[in-house]
Amino acid sequence: MDFGKLANQGRWLIFITIAAVCLTAGAARAERLAISVEVANIRSGPGTDYQALWRVEKYTPLEVLSKQDEWVFFKDYEGTRGWIHSSLVDNTPAVITNKDMCNIRSGPATDKPVLFQAESGVPFRVLERKGSWIHIQHADGEKGWIYSTLVW
Repeated sequence: MDFGKLANQGRWLIFITIAAVCLTAGAARAERLAISVEVANIRSGPGTDYQALWRVEKYTPLEVLSKQDEWVFFKDYEGTRGWIHSSLVDNTPAVITNKDMCNIRSGPATDKPVLFQAESGVPFRVLERKGSWIHIQHADGEKGWIYSTLVW
């Protein structure tokens, strides 16, 4: 029995298994986009002929469900679905508060002073992450740190 050949085959099997797991995990992750303009209309279908259902503000994150031509079908943090033109979104990392009265702090710790509070549904651009803390910026320029369980 050629143990060297057997060991080499074992290494390839391990490599292929790891590669398959990594590719599957990447494919399972949904694409997220964020609103890139001050305010955007969400529509009932893929075109300006469709009804505007509601409006969203800059940095609102969206989970892409599908695309049709220049239109993106998505769901938001509440699970609500709609359509938006692709020119109104980009890959800016963003989060939205999903709890009422979230403390936004001066640093990444609960002993840091609270700078301001945000109610549920306020979108922010992500500047950086430190462990479970996220450094965020609102469209009006306000910055601070929020704990990751308070956002979607």
